[in-house]
Amino acid sequence: MSGGSFVSPETRDRVRGLAVPIATGLGRLGLTPNALTIIGFVGTCAAGIAAGFQAWMVAGVLVLLFGVFDLFDGALARATGTASKFGAFLDSTLDRTGESIVLAGVAVGCAAGGFVEGVLAAGLAATFASGVTYTRAKAESLGVHGEVGIAPRPERLLLLVVGLIATAIAGGVGSRGSVLQTVTTGPNVPVELRGGGEFAIVVSLGAIAILSAITVVQRIVHTKTQLDLQSKSNREHS
Repeated sequence: MSGGSFVSPETRDRVRGLAVPIATGLGRLGLTPNALTIIGFVGTCAAGIAAGFQAWMVAGVLVLLFGVFDLFDGALARATGTASKFGAFLDSTLDRTGESIVLAGVAVGCAAGGFVEGVLAAGLAATFASGVTYTRAKAESLGVHGEVGIAPRPERLLLLVVGLIATAIAGGVGSRGSVLQTVTTGPNVPVELRGGGEFAIVVSLGAIAILSAITVVQRIVHTKTQLDLQSKSNREHS
């Protein structure tokens, strides 16, 4: 049940390859990998603030921009031979914190619009996304591989970007009713006039929550399988 993500390893490698010349160019400007990590984190925090103020399009663009920007610190570290354990630790910590801040901002924006379902969906998305991160970190602390599953961070960010931009296009949250009202208003009122923004964001957040929950289970099963194999191997050699 290890499962792969929606993006193939080959595609990931091609994207990382495209990031190298940009990253080295930033390095020639005097920026270090850790500086790029911090810049990316600040940009992600700005996305969370924008979401809190219901600037959904701005939030979506910032998440996309700084989600791509996140590739540059690792690419620069590898290209310059300056990769370090602390750099990996800082990158992982700020990536996860930044994701939580954006989801918190989305929850605030939904709350400001009186959209309770959106607040709940954002909370569930943040909860299960943090579980994805924790299971990988814990597995690796036990000496086994933990990066498996259908919804690692890039896929979650992509779903969030789509949801934020779709919410902006549909008119935002709060002024056009709730998802429940969309169901009960009746067939004579077009969907886009009664909750399209709410529908877009709750579907996006719901997808993040569900896929993250599945990923948590995948990582638990994958970790148990590896630990069982380790235990069996140790018994056979004792």
